Amino acid sequence: MDTVKLAGCLIGKVAAHDVAGGRLSGRIVETEAYPIGDSAGHAFHMRTPRKRGARRWGGVLLRALQPLEGIDLMRRSRSATRLTDLARGPGRLAEAMGIDLRQNGLDLCAPGPLWLAATEHNTGVIGHSVRIGLSRNADRRWRFCERGNPYVSGRKRLRE
Repeated sequence: MDTVKLAGCLIGKVAAHDVAGGRLSGRIVETEAYPIGDSAGHAFHMRTPRKRGARRWGGVLLRALQPLEGIDLMRRSRSATRLTDLARGPGRLAEAMGIDLRQNGLDLCAPGPLWLAATEHNTGVIGHSVRIGLSRNADRRWRFCERGNPYVSGRKRLRE
């Protein structure tokens, strides 16, 4: 599937991680696409150990979740009190969900502790805008979010 299309299709799906303390899950409310050949992606310049081959890999960054399950566990790992701040932004999301480099390369559609699921919750209007915090290919409108959702990261104008 095309990376940009996938980034939009993930809005409203659920990301879940089964950890020792229980299940952590949240609705995906914001993503960014990094297609193959995109110079803003980590794999393009072989800058990090996350890549497996320059210019051959694309990806979708999960930028924000609306927490569903394991909220107390998320709060402990993030030391956050406001629910809207638990998984708003990719770093906070990873901390809240207990995701680190040990999960690198996992197939989220295969059985395992970290997985994606559909939900019966209705998804609101999906908006798109430029990606956040980039200097390369900054004009590409490859950021997707559920418009008006208070869990979306970035400035207020990017949430609407």
